[in-house]
Amino acid sequence: MIKKVLSFITIFMLILFLLQINVYASSIPLGSVTVNLSQEKIAPGETVKVNIEFGTELGAYTFDVAYDKNIFEYVSSEGGTENDNGTRVRVTYYDSTGGSNPRSNMSVTFKAKADLVTTNPTDFSITAEGLANSDASQDYDDITSPIKKSITVEPNYVDYSIKLNYDGNIIVNEEKEMELITESSLGKNYENVKMKVEVTKKPSDSATVKLLATERTRQEIDLIQDGWGEPDGYELGGKDVAQILDIRGLFSEIGDYSIKVSLLDADSGNDEIATKSISLTVKDEEIINNEENDETQNKPNNNTNNEITEGTNNQNNNGTNTEELPENLPKTGMTQYVYIITAIAVLGAGYLALKNNKKD
Repeated sequence: MIKKVLSFITIFMLILFLLQINVYASSIPLGSVTVNLSQEKIAPGETVKVNIEFGTELGAYTFDVAYDKNIFEYVSSEGGTENDNGTRVRVTYYDSTGGSNPRSNMSVTFKAKADLVTTNPTDFSITAEGLANSDASQDYDDITSPIKKSITVEPNYVDYSIKLNYDGNIIVNEEKEMELITESSLGKNYENVKMKVEVTKKPSDSATVKLLATERTRQEIDLIQDGWGEPDGYELGGKDVAQILDIRGLFSEIGDYSIKVSLLDADSGNDEIATKSISLTVKDEEIINNEENDETQNKPNNNTNNEITEGTNNQNNNGTNTEELPENLPKTGMTQYVYIITAIAVLGAGYLALKNNKKD
């Protein structure tokens, strides 16, 4: 009897021990999973592969890779049966051979949308469930806390250019209408830009320059004194940027000036985005008028030349030369022969008459 009780207790303890092993085994986390990207920064239209390493061989798993549908589109996967719902790709694998064909990794490939024109930092978020070892004798905890990998999609930006447009000459002490243009076919996006304008060269220390502009509040400011932009700056960036600022330039002396225009990023400690040095020449109106008068006086008389040309062309119409006949025709050699023949005839007639008289 005692032996039976001891045997029963031993069997019962063994069953409890085995159950504890199974419970312990089912709660083992798979902490060796690592996620790597083929690239951490790509351009629109390029692809990126999300590589997932398990750290051990698995005979069954289901991995979810979540992505931003506004930035990426799903391309393909490797390592199981995939299902894409537009924001998450689910890859499921089960080794139907019973352990002879386990896997240690899988991957999903995405493509950045080609029409993106701004910088887009984002991340892929990976979770998993149904994890088991190669022969399904060991289960692992689900990965419910997402593993995230960051990536940035950034276009190949074109540098900003700055130019100053105006018509005609700049006259001393007269306001000149101008356009200060910032442009780029694909400019990087900035939220807080400040424009700084400096005079780096002028005819004398006493010369002054004003570049006047009107703010939205209708307040007039001088770009050289105040720059351009609200205290926090203004937005700049995107496709086919062409920001035009209407200004009026006023220069106190004639001569050569140089103006430096800089765009600064207020969010990064006023780092320089773009800069341009512009050379200007300011003239006196009276001198300009005198120069124009001199040019007019020294200009050839084109009308006379035209008349001569037209006369010549009239003679050559239809490819032939037309000569006008003179009013009095000149004497020719044929007229002289007529006179000689007449004289001979007269002399011959006279000779015959004399001869006949002698016979009589």
